[in-house]
Amino acid sequence: MKNYSVRRYTLDDYAIWNDFVSSAKNATFLFHRDFMEYHSDRFQDFSLLVFEGEELVSVLPANRVGDTVFSHQGLTYGGVVLQPKSKLYDTIFVFRAILKFLCDTKISKLFLKQIPTIYCDYSSDEINYLAHICKGNVVMKHNVSVITLNQKRLISKSRRECVNRGRKLELDIREDNKIELFWNDLLIPNLRDKYHSKPVHSAEEIIALKNKFPDNIRHFNVYKDDKLVCGTTLFITKKVVKPQYIAGSESNNELGSIDFLYDFLINEIANGKDYFDFGPSHENNGLQIVKSINFWKESFGANSLIQDFYEIETSNFGLLDTILI
Repeated sequence: MKNYSVRRYTLDDYAIWNDFVSSAKNATFLFHRDFMEYHSDRFQDFSLLVFEGEELVSVLPANRVGDTVFSHQGLTYGGVVLQPKSKLYDTIFVFRAILKFLCDTKISKLFLKQIPTIYCDYSSDEINYLAHICKGNVVMKHNVSVITLNQKRLISKSRRECVNRGRKLELDIREDNKIELFWNDLLIPNLRDKYHSKPVHSAEEIIALKNKFPDNIRHFNVYKDDKLVCGTTLFITKKVVKPQYIAGSESNNELGSIDFLYDFLINEIANGKDYFDFGPSHENNGLQIVKSINFWKESFGANSLIQDFYEIETSNFGLLDTILI
């Protein structure tokens, strides 16, 4: 059996963590410490580093609540981050080392929020298999709506009509820095009135993150006669464009502004990427789908991708000892 060691992340690991994430096969800029640290006051960080001898071979962005460690709750996705050269054989021992370390640290459960495959540079389903071996329970599934950009898309007639309406009305799409205007005038009221919720990020946090990751975070507003009518904040990775926030004014249906904006994002901003990620359309922890929102996404040509969430008893690490024959 290979000899692995595991320890918690400290500030001294900032450089090696980020270097590892930048070249990993299943990571994005969300795992960079500059992104993770923006909400460090809200979570008890319990991120882990795994070494084979002196070589860093894996990291786990994570936080702790009681006797449970979560694949970081402040991130859209996470999981065990691996090197491009990591194969199933190596990952068995990496995952065993993580579970044993957690068990020895009196952590009884590991909750993994898997990264969707579209964000991975290489196939990376090893942990899904090993979670099954360790009797992990799939406690939640997200149905994510995704457009595969290099394939022919079936766009509904109603979507085309809305896009054409926005074009005829000469809506003006601008990439600008008026994020606070969008947040205060559209996003916050929209989430409050329709969904009784609020943005995960404040406008100030998004602006700070955008300044640190200008190639990965971009913001677009749409104007009609210089009046803001809708907008979106994009998270952009190597292969994927994802609207992280989207909101429109009450005149959206009349103007077709959001459809007009999405058509621009899909065909212009996502040009050269592999996927456009609409995100999930669910309520009640994924048990119910908001029909109208899901229908709208699919009318642009989106299809379903599943994101799994696992709960694993850390004491089951020994089950990995008999996997190889």
